Amino acid sequence: MDFKLQHTAPGSKARAGEITTAHGKILTPIFMPVGTVGSVKAVHTHELHDAVHAQIILGNTYHLYLRPGMDIISRAGGLHKFNGWDGPILTDSGGFQVFSLSDNRKLTEEGAHFRSHIDGSHHLFTPEKVVDIQRTIGSDIMMALDECPPGLSDRSYARKSLDLTLRWMQRGWKHFNETQPLYGHSQAWFPIVQGCTFEDLRRESASRVAELGADGNAIGGLAVGEPAEVMYDMIDVVNEILPDNKPRYLMGVGTPVNILEAIDRGVDMMDCVMPTRNGRRGMLFTPEGTMNMRNKKWADDFRPIWEDGPSFVDRQYSRAYLRHLFISDEILAMQIASIHNLSFYLWLVGEARRHIIEGDFKTWKTDMVSRVGRRL
Repeated sequence: MDFKLQHTAPGSKARAGEITTAHGKILTPIFMPVGTVGSVKAVHTHELHDAVHAQIILGNTYHLYLRPGMDIISRAGGLHKFNGWDGPILTDSGGFQVFSLSDNRKLTEEGAHFRSHIDGSHHLFTPEKVVDIQRTIGSDIMMALDECPPGLSDRSYARKSLDLTLRWMQRGWKHFNETQPLYGHSQAWFPIVQGCTFEDLRRESASRVAELGADGNAIGGLAVGEPAEVMYDMIDVVNEILPDNKPRYLMGVGTPVNILEAIDRGVDMMDCVMPTRNGRRGMLFTPEGTMNMRNKKWADDFRPIWEDGPSFVDRQYSRAYLRHLFISDEILAMQIASIHNLSFYLWLVGEARRHIIEGDFKTWKTDMVSRVGRRL
């Protein structure tokens, strides 16, 4: 994997760059649609290409490991061949999913013991095993196993959690360098900065992560309960230390405002289930704010969803029709809303990139934050 830093915005830490992977190039800043079990919910692969204009999607180690399982993925020739997506794929190590199973998991020096949410069977994720699983999946970018502690953890817990994550990081990095890809294309491995909301722990973690010299670095453990301003402060702290010549991935974030604020602070890559999850529930994100499509105010609004939008669904369907589909519990409503929201998120980061290059990002971002945070 290769990263080229191309532009930095005046008066901001916002960056425009280019990541090259075995499955294609990624222009940054970028938002990555989440395809947890090998599919982006309610969106066909060709729609990800042609309507959403996605450049990279995510898969999840925890979910793919449990179902369909590594035997099926291996026999298919990796996730790219299994799901038909020919662009880059990033896989999360499963650390966040194990964290969310607080009643069914136990963390030890060896790794994360947990019970499947599907059938209750017992499993163990070690730093080495999640490297092996992601080798089998064949993702272009794989993540280190970490613990994602609650956002408001006390200092004692945060200290112990970070120490464990750092020891796991060293083991995962060693195993990554001792193993080879399985399908003839290169793979990158990103370590993850943790440390909750404690500035000194974040600095220590970022320094240890930077020392590895991996192809890119991730920032985890944010947007998990702490106030947004605290999250932004932690991003600033970490990005003072993470190297400029490597991509920075902020994991699991977030709203359009979160994304703009993260880009302003030097983040290159982001992902979140929000555009598809909220879309399936009737919430649409637009350049003028959010719309709840179940509200009666849209019942006779025959304007396009987004008249100048980048996706065919924005121009083809009216707000009134989409509301009718939601009120009628039609599956098509979820598909239209998911495509729209993802295309908006990709448009937003694309516009951010354009304004970084043109030199007026800071002014544009201030205006966009005031607009996209409104409710229509």
